[in-house]
Amino acid sequence: MMENTILNGTQGRPLRTRVVQVVTSNLGAFQEQSTLENWELPTDSHDLEPLRDAARHLKTTDIPIGFPTETVYGLGADATRSAAVKGIYKTKGRPSDNPLIIHICDLTMLRSLLKPATSDNGHSKITEDPIPDIYKPLIKKYWPGPLTILLPNPQPSKLAPEVTAGLPTFGARMPELPLALSLIKLAGVPLAAPSANASTKPSPTTAEHVHHDLDGKIELILDGGPCDVGVESSVVDGLCDPPVLLRPGGLSIDKIRECPGWENVVKGYKDQSEIGSSAPRAPGMKYKHYSPKASVTLFEATKTNPDMTELPLEIRQAVLSMNPVSGSKNDIPKIGIVSTRNWRNWAGFDHQESKTHGAESHEDVTRVIESDFKEPLERTSCQLQYGEVWVGQKLSDKSTSDEMETSHKGLVARIIAIALGSDTKDIAHGLFSALRELDKRNVDAIYVEGIEDQGDIAAAVMNRLRKAASIIKA
Repeated sequence: MMENTILNGTQGRPLRTRVVQVVTSNLGAFQEQSTLENWELPTDSHDLEPLRDAARHLKTTDIPIGFPTETVYGLGADATRSAAVKGIYKTKGRPSDNPLIIHICDLTMLRSLLKPATSDNGHSKITEDPIPDIYKPLIKKYWPGPLTILLPNPQPSKLAPEVTAGLPTFGARMPELPLALSLIKLAGVPLAAPSANASTKPSPTTAEHVHHDLDGKIELILDGGPCDVGVESSVVDGLCDPPVLLRPGGLSIDKIRECPGWENVVKGYKDQSEIGSSAPRAPGMKYKHYSPKASVTLFEATKTNPDMTELPLEIRQAVLSMNPVSGSKNDIPKIGIVSTRNWRNWAGFDHQESKTHGAESHEDVTRVIESDFKEPLERTSCQLQYGEVWVGQKLSDKSTSDEMETSHKGLVARIIAIALGSDTKDIAHGLFSALRELDKRNVDAIYVEGIEDQGDIAAAVMNRLRKAASIIKA
């Protein structure tokens, strides 16, 4: 268990952040899997005790907690209490016009939210099923899972107004992870839960990521292991015609189109609300997200290594002139490389010739001296590989490799390379961890190989990368 105590200046008392591991083998099940009506808890499971403590925390305080879902770790609070929801915005540093997704444990809970809180005689006036028919095929096929649906918010609403950020709708999803479902069941209320990271930072896929961002700001993080999906849920709006995919995520648009009524769903995550000043219709649409501290250059999907011909010159003139994270201009800069399907080792940094420059007509050549040391990337199958970029000068057009070895001018950069593999699911699973790892290593610049954003969850991967990137190259 990791613990840290710091002074919470806003409340004048120390906050201790605890990370509590949860055994996930016996946490509950649906009474009837085919209907999703009621999530039931086991009567004889000691594994629920950490969740009971967390539920009591959610009921009695306004400080959110970190907990895992199958997509990313969430920062959860009681969605029915304004003070608790405000705690999420405060903890994350999240803009108040960015709506939150609520998480439910079963359809019984969802239906209770779709009915007005009260009527004139103190009873709900709605007797028919309040779940819009358009969503029922999606719910039947893909819930519980990485899919959020937009629903009409009844008036008066049981949800705190801060959840919707002034919109007439709210987003709801049923997470797949039993730990999350049981936590919600024990709390007895829906949980508003954006990703459990500092606003604009890469989303957390492990409890360690949450602890890194929110240490001292929250009191409890439930550790259920690394997340399976690695990117947030897809968000759809079926209340308009045609239906719209507002945010790509763990469920692809092709899968959504397989359901009746959703054959003509269109992409809506580049509409005006994403680039204009109006309030976003769904989380992740308006603001820059998923960004590490370093400058990120995204290369759109390429069949071969990118054209790195001018990058050695860029290293000398640009990278060397910028302030590294350490604050000293004299430090050797660090470059991070995240490769996916096509880039070979070092993404073309090795053996690149720059344009002729200077008084002499000699060309500079970069070489990567590869380290044998490899280190596993935290809780993934990927490895970090280390290298050094040296610039040498050609002695002649016929210079040999031995001559090149003796003509080194010096070390100009260090490289940390992470290969995520070619499988889209592996790329999605490792993406945020890779960006966070490079952040932790204090790299000054990151070069990322994109993928074709067609089918599967590739659209979600590229959506996150485009939001993280400072520069995008075709």
